[in-house]
Amino acid sequence: MHLSRFFMPVLRETPKEAEIVSHQLMLRAGMIKQSAAGIYSWLPMGLKVLQKIADIVREEQNRAGAIEVLMPTIQSADLWRESGRYEAYGKEMLRIEDRHEREILFGPTAEEVITAIVRDSIRSYRDLPKNLYNIQWKFRDEVRPRFGVMRGREFLMKDAYSFDLTPEDARRAYNRMFVAYLRTFARLGLQVVPMKADTGPIGGDLSHEFIILAETGESQVFCHKDLIDGAIPRADTDFNGDLSPIFEAWTSKYAATEEMHDAAKFAAEVPQDKQVSARGIEVGHIFYFGTKYSAPMGCKVQGPDGQMITLQMGSYGIGVSRLVGGIIEASHDEAGIIWPASVAPFEVGLVNLKAGDAATDAAVATLEVKLENAGLEVLVDDTDERAGGKFATMDLIGLPYQVIVGPKGVKTGEAEVKCRRTGVRETMPFDQAVDRVVAAIADDKHVD
Repeated sequence: MHLSRFFMPVLRETPKEAEIVSHQLMLRAGMIKQSAAGIYSWLPMGLKVLQKIADIVREEQNRAGAIEVLMPTIQSADLWRESGRYEAYGKEMLRIEDRHEREILFGPTAEEVITAIVRDSIRSYRDLPKNLYNIQWKFRDEVRPRFGVMRGREFLMKDAYSFDLTPEDARRAYNRMFVAYLRTFARLGLQVVPMKADTGPIGGDLSHEFIILAETGESQVFCHKDLIDGAIPRADTDFNGDLSPIFEAWTSKYAATEEMHDAAKFAAEVPQDKQVSARGIEVGHIFYFGTKYSAPMGCKVQGPDGQMITLQMGSYGIGVSRLVGGIIEASHDEAGIIWPASVAPFEVGLVNLKAGDAATDAAVATLEVKLENAGLEVLVDDTDERAGGKFATMDLIGLPYQVIVGPKGVKTGEAEVKCRRTGVRETMPFDQAVDRVVAAIADDKHVD
């Protein structure tokens, strides 16, 4: 893609309404544009990142045995009355009437919809277990939307729902999602800590939040230092096997959000040199809540003995659009964003220092073809902006690697390669530059 043809309305000044780094940089890098309070249009640069995050989430859900569905954004109020949540949910729910004066709502979550689907479709224990997931837009009418996509009213969310015959089976489903989440966030380039958490309005008695540490985090979190660098489950993990050892390894050390924090227990269980107290951002939340929804909604199957059994349920959420901001909060510097290679809108920024010069244009075109043939997405800066402006733009948008070509380098057959994360710049022959970038991107994406 050539920047002269791309739509990327960058801003040189920080917008006054943006309070935190991710909001500032997403606006400045031309990723989003506000349409209303807490509601954003996703521009091409932001949409590419959003889609890449969703793809990784989807791949790890599929690996764990979950099955994708697509549920509506608009839901019937009658379903929520069945579960007892319609009146209890609060003003965050956007309630609407259609032309026939039927009460509907813009879904803040989808437990009721999926429970009705399973209730009406599954009759026998032989059809279990099931875990169905949905990547769909949600709406919660926040009283004070702020921080850009970190606390917006409209947001993209992956929500999965497990259905099992027994509490023991349901715990196994919980463990599968727990492990899938560890892999998902590692592939997104994030160090995440699962923490015991309050179940809130979703309900249940078992819940974990997945937290990334960042100075702009919404709440204080407390954990054992060893969890920050815990070993990530491998891609060949057997999700049909016993995952309790992995779950127990990650939950045996102290980790809790401030709502669940026990200062005395923290002091007693964690050596002082291993105590971590920091601000954190929630990027995922999982729940086991038993029959909270299945019982009032009559979601039952016939068991092995012919008796009807109310299904055990869990739900598992990842804030896909929230993660865009979360990754920026965890990975930036004073010049701009530093994208992990796995979610970068483009992996390479190819900078033409003298667009219009025939020799330089030809060298850049050759490098573009070689990089793209190697499977990389390339953004070519072919504009007539000055070199300083080109470098500032590339640093702002945070592509993992920059390959810089100018008339002097063309004469010697060399390009300059810059790693955005380290800032290291090296000059090398064209073919070596291609090989270096291809290998570095592959290494950056590797998790196992």
